[in-house]
Amino acid sequence: MITPPDEDLCRLAGAADLSAAARAAGVPVLRETDLDTPAVRARIRASDPDLLVVVGWTRLLGPELLSVPRHGCVGFHASLLPRHRGRAPVNWAILRGEKVTGNTMMMLDPGADTGDIVDQRTLSIGPEDTCGSVYDRVARAGAEMLLAHLPGLLTGTAPRRPQDPAAGDVLPRRTPGMGVIDWDRPASAVHDWVRALTSPYPGAFGVLDGERVMIWRTRPPGDDEPAGPPGQVLAVESGGVRIATRGGSVVVTEMSDRAGPPGPADRWSRRVGVLPGARFAAVPPAVSRWVLGEGPRPLGATR
Repeated sequence: MITPPDEDLCRLAGAADLSAAARAAGVPVLRETDLDTPAVRARIRASDPDLLVVVGWTRLLGPELLSVPRHGCVGFHASLLPRHRGRAPVNWAILRGEKVTGNTMMMLDPGADTGDIVDQRTLSIGPEDTCGSVYDRVARAGAEMLLAHLPGLLTGTAPRRPQDPAAGDVLPRRTPGMGVIDWDRPASAVHDWVRALTSPYPGAFGVLDGERVMIWRTRPPGDDEPAGPPGQVLAVESGGVRIATRGGSVVVTEMSDRAGPPGPADRWSRRVGVLPGARFAAVPPAVSRWVLGEGPRPLGATR
């Protein structure tokens, strides 16, 4: 098994260290940042592999490495390809309000998520799902597909169908600075934004009195929520902090300062002195378009 070094693993959202389980099963463990070096390729080639299974690796594999295993390299992508090629597909799906996503098992080629499809599983996105809960189901679907197709993959007889290179879309890369909340959007969109970016990802945030405030969880809004100027704190009550959005409001149930862990929003607000009437900063239109993947990063925007 090849897995990133500890210092790289700690920077990968949702990463799991399987080295202990591998060693317990008698599987050698290599710690590598880059698979496409002559030394790593030589070690893989020396093992004479029938198949290379790639899960969660963030770098594309080059043609020379892809050609080493006798029956190719199989990988996974958390969408129903060719829809949503690229980075953070589950996060993008949730923050865009989509109700369905999935997991695709594919044979890897030099392109980004363009290889032949072996299998796909469709997964629903519920109103209280977060990026974490959906990725848990994505992972289980991947394990099920791998177990179902492993005999065929090891003999080169697994089903495969090519993707249409002209179909689908390519998602932009997300950065922590793109988590800023535009409160001048409907309450449902703000709720989707928060749950798409919460733990184990860097989180959604607003800016209050020049300081970043992390918003980790909101309650699904109803059809007739109280309204006010977008971004204004309407109430600090038991169970949450109500913040106005366009035409409505959301109740934030977990929040923290920039460096703190998620905690009950009402307790945090009372501790730091956030009172009704306080107002989160408005987001400039160019920044709002950028964080939605609809425009370039504006000058001065936080990465």
